[in-house]
Amino acid sequence: MRTPMFKKYLLAMIPFLFVIPFVGLAFSADGGVMATINNATAPFDDEKAVDSVPPVPDDTVAVKTSNLERIFRTETRKDKIERFKCSQCHNNKEVKITRAAEMAHGTVVVVHGGQEDPLACFTCHKEDERDFLVTEKGLRVDMDHSYQMCGQCHFRERRDWVGGAHGKRVSYWAGERVVKNCTSCHDPHSPLFEKRWPITYSPPFNK
Repeated sequence: MRTPMFKKYLLAMIPFLFVIPFVGLAFSADGGVMATINNATAPFDDEKAVDSVPPVPDDTVAVKTSNLERIFRTETRKDKIERFKCSQCHNNKEVKITRAAEMAHGTVVVVHGGQEDPLACFTCHKEDERDFLVTEKGLRVDMDHSYQMCGQCHFRERRDWVGGAHGKRVSYWAGERVVKNCTSCHDPHSPLFEKRWPITYSPPFNK
């Protein structure tokens, strides 16, 4: 006569009966997942492994940085600036509009850098060529490649951004990597995110 203890052990063995065949397939010498991985001689190719790859967005540029095994792209910036080109106003022509600077830049509040040595406009913007940014060494930087300038001080974030640990991807995981630029997420004049609660969170348990 079968005892309740026998039934208990029998029920406990049922999951293993389903798992064992799959484990054997994975570790078999002539096939299975592990054999495929161990026998692979070429890197994984996204474009050949999926049915379709989303096209690269038009408003992107190839990232200009050294020591990259694989080139990736980032979002453009100039087409997102309402009053670009800056040289439309910042030129040798006489400004006839009253309080023009306040009208154009009155909402810009620079909260960037330490209290003892805060950043000013021409820390980042090239004074004699307003359509460009400038590095500490005086090198001209295209605004679509602002990461070149931001990375001078924020070099750890830049390293993580290049490696994929900082920032957000724009395109799907298949195909060429396209990520957001520094200024896609950070206000360049006041880049620090304020502390805030997550949009969704688990409410505390009521005891």
